[in-house]
Amino acid sequence: MAISGIFIYLLTTLIAVLVYYFIQHFSFWKRRGIPHDLPVFPYGNLRGIGKTHHLRQIMKAYYERYKKSGPFGGFFFFLNPAVVIFDLDLARDILIKDFNNFMDRGLFYNERDDPLTGHLFALDGTRWKNLRRKLSPTFSSGKMKGMFPTVLSVGDQLHEVFDKSVTNDPVIEVKDVLARFTVDVIGTCAFGIDCNSLKDPNAEFRIAGAKAFAKTRHSKLITGIIFSFPRLARKLGIRFIHEEVHQFYTRVVYETVEYREKNSIKRNDFMNLLIELKNSEEGLTLNEVAAQSFVFFLAGFETSSTTMGFALYELALNQVVQDRLRAEINEQYSKHGGKFTYDAMNEMHYMEMVMKETLRKYSVVTNLIRRPINDYPTSDPKYIIPKRTMVLIPADAIHRDPDIYPDPEKFDPERFSPEELQKRHPITWLPFGDGPRNCIGLRFGKMQTYIGLSILLRHFKFHYSEKTPNPLVPDLKNSLMSSKGGIFLRVERLKID
Repeated sequence: MAISGIFIYLLTTLIAVLVYYFIQHFSFWKRRGIPHDLPVFPYGNLRGIGKTHHLRQIMKAYYERYKKSGPFGGFFFFLNPAVVIFDLDLARDILIKDFNNFMDRGLFYNERDDPLTGHLFALDGTRWKNLRRKLSPTFSSGKMKGMFPTVLSVGDQLHEVFDKSVTNDPVIEVKDVLARFTVDVIGTCAFGIDCNSLKDPNAEFRIAGAKAFAKTRHSKLITGIIFSFPRLARKLGIRFIHEEVHQFYTRVVYETVEYREKNSIKRNDFMNLLIELKNSEEGLTLNEVAAQSFVFFLAGFETSSTTMGFALYELALNQVVQDRLRAEINEQYSKHGGKFTYDAMNEMHYMEMVMKETLRKYSVVTNLIRRPINDYPTSDPKYIIPKRTMVLIPADAIHRDPDIYPDPEKFDPERFSPEELQKRHPITWLPFGDGPRNCIGLRFGKMQTYIGLSILLRHFKFHYSEKTPNPLVPDLKNSLMSSKGGIFLRVERLKID
């Protein structure tokens, strides 16, 4: 009895200590007098995420509720105190002016135990700075121009697949075909491998890409805790990437590097540039090559294919916009001898307006994340961002703010005419971030998206069909902005003069 009594006493004491700790922990913003919603253990202010709500819906509701309360609001990202930025000048300072204090994202990575997490998107501090400096030249306009013919050849295959599909059934689920297109583009440019997923939907790379998003080692709750306490998770040697995914991408990179070096193979692709860095004086390790290839593949295929799908969806609903864009595409083909060239792509101004409006309305990455190295005072002495606190800049909510973009649900590329751009604050369009830590692959994403859409719109017209969802329903299980159940459009073959 004595032993069981002691055990019950210790257990009760432990529970009491934990309860007290979390009461104190969740009063973080209350003690500072910062407006916030009451958190719920263990989800913080993310209750229902992935089940009843998407992150973008949670953040948009929060933004609308508190945006006029001050420069930022308090938030709990699972167990992690965070701030949500409302003031655009403050957002600009965080991303650009005071970037040296906000260089880090504070995401989980574990290069020792989970090598594929040691990529540019997640790393912090000196590790990030050095890697960004090494990789930046690989995404120059000159390098993109060298890769252009490779991407264009995959675009021709995309045309063939659509042409064959229209013959069988004019209603096509475009999201899946576009994902296979970007898998083939990234597989070719990042790994130098002909993935063949356009011809074979069950190709190995296509399946591996889907698993990288769908398969995780842990439940959503454990994943949330890992990202709430990334330093602790790293010290404990926790791994995040599923073993099957890890084995596939590591094997592909190791075999590709070995084969190219052994046979002195050179190609105009990302892998070739990484191998050159690996063999340079301040080179990359093989694990670093694998990690950068991995994140380039994931970031490139999912974001671009999703954006292209949303663009075609809106063009099907807005035929006037589609016709104007097609006219510009045909004009560039005629101007450049009936071919789509790198220069033609860069002269497509209406395409740029259409894509910017697509990315405004459908922000694939809904929030930008930073963490200050030191405490950061704002213009209001009450509002101080404590060091290492997660900072969320709600890009999607800003993009849908009617005070910034009137009638935000309307698809209107004219919002991005030169005249309209001059009227808005520079930090009101953030699909690629801003400042020194913006998306390094911006040029590549633009290139594969413009090529894919130009080829499709030149040869096909897209219409609303009885299977087309309206409005689109977000996939709650995808952390990125994605449509549930695909995007079905009726596709009409056009005659080319």
